[in-house]
Amino acid sequence: MSDRTRVVRATVAEAPVAAELLDAFNREFATPTPGPDAIAARLAELLVGDSVAAFLAGDPAVGIALVTLRPNVWYTGPVGLLDELYVAPAHRGRGLGTKLLAAAEAWVSANDGTVLEINVDGEDIDARRFYERHGYTDREPGAPVSSLFYFKEW
Repeated sequence: MSDRTRVVRATVAEAPVAAELLDAFNREFATPTPGPDAIAARLAELLVGDSVAAFLAGDPAVGIALVTLRPNVWYTGPVGLLDELYVAPAHRGRGLGTKLLAAAEAWVSANDGTVLEINVDGEDIDARRFYERHGYTDREPGAPVSSLFYFKEW
């Protein structure tokens, strides 16, 4: 795969391809997954709207970035959340993650967003280095400590 590999926005028809990558991501990191069929069905619903985009890298696709937009009181435009960024292990180190991140940033910007948030597992040093290398930080301006992400499922 060359460094000229294009990144394209996934269509609804490509939801099964995107779902396979998202499922592989969860399986690689031993995270529960409902399976590619369930993910594809949900993606097919979400990709028709304006607040969710999936970007695929490679032909066939070997990487994905999944991004959502939401309103936020602190910003005049929507806030982007990079829900997932994954490149299959055999294709890492070739710049595909950088291209996927750039596509996500461009989409958020094109939709009047001014911030892209990313949740990273604290122990995932490689991901943290990747995002920091691309200008992301885990500290609010002037804050001496890292931000934490909390969640509760119900």
